[in-house]
Amino acid sequence: MFAFPPIIDVKIDQPQSELVIDRDRAADIGLNLQQVAADIGSMVGGNFVNRFDIAGRSYKVIPQIKRAERLNPDQLKNIYITGPSGQLVPLSTIATITNSTVPRSLNRFQQLNAVKISGVAIRPLDQALRFLEDEAAKILPQGYVLDYTGESRQLRTEGNKFLPAFGMAVVLIFLVLAAQFNSFRDPFVILAGSVPLAMFGALMFTFLKMPDPNVPFWTRGWTTTLNIYSQVGLVTLVGLVSKNGILIVDFANRLQQQGRSKREAVREAALTRLRPILMTSGATIAGHFPLTLVTGAGAAARNSIGLVLVGGMAVGTLFTLFVIPSIYMLVARDHSKRPVHEPAGSAGSDAPTHPISTRTPSTA
Repeated sequence: MFAFPPIIDVKIDQPQSELVIDRDRAADIGLNLQQVAADIGSMVGGNFVNRFDIAGRSYKVIPQIKRAERLNPDQLKNIYITGPSGQLVPLSTIATITNSTVPRSLNRFQQLNAVKISGVAIRPLDQALRFLEDEAAKILPQGYVLDYTGESRQLRTEGNKFLPAFGMAVVLIFLVLAAQFNSFRDPFVILAGSVPLAMFGALMFTFLKMPDPNVPFWTRGWTTTLNIYSQVGLVTLVGLVSKNGILIVDFANRLQQQGRSKREAVREAALTRLRPILMTSGATIAGHFPLTLVTGAGAAARNSIGLVLVGGMAVGTLFTLFVIPSIYMLVARDHSKRPVHEPAGSAGSDAPTHPISTRTPSTA
């Protein structure tokens, strides 16, 4: 999962000794805890209490026991504290020493004590983060939380916004086309006949790979993952591939208004608009194809966008030429102009004709 063991910014290797006072025992003897704390602090604390002058120079007064008597924690049991009526009581009578190992320092993140784990994932970043989250749910006690920085934080905060962004792009394009065509059927024909096929072609390059990245396979250089860059490419692909359907549907509607039937109109529109569709799609594919060949720093991001756009446009354009006419025949509205009444004097009409005379205004 990771290229090397993760680096942890906290080292738990500092020994610590804690002096635990038995309050009940101290109360039985009649000791004052405030006096006990003052005695211990003055003997081992190292704080100065006053100054004195010798030969015109000032020196600090630091009450403290000899260094040889405080070299290890166990020696603290041999010191005496002030008891009731001025009597001296050994500290070991009321206190015990607990040894432990603590971190040298604790960093803070989001106003909480934090341990930072850094590593380089050999798998996709989203898969590595899911692995960490699953293991943390099993190991960490209740009350501990996970948070991220850098690219991992960006992926967790913005990576889940793909579906809302994709849905908003589709709805926005649908509304714009509805206003342009003055119909809700034509935008549906355009989007239903192009977007799903383009998504299939784009996502196909995210699955043509071996589950184990260590196993060589011929599609290794032509596959990507569903990351933040490929998601941007998918949203962009919605607008690029919709133009193919616009060219066919708009031309078919114009032919119907000229008196063609729906079937003849969509067939002629697909044949006539074939060259513009291939030209624009070919230009789009040729423009983004260099992104699939990029190497070096940042190549993964460029390859993801390039593979999604090139694959989506190629597959979407190929199938759009066949699917959009079929959906057009099933869903699109009939735009042909039908005569409201038979013209006067037409053959085969038995009804009497009534010529209508109009008076032309005379000019003086």
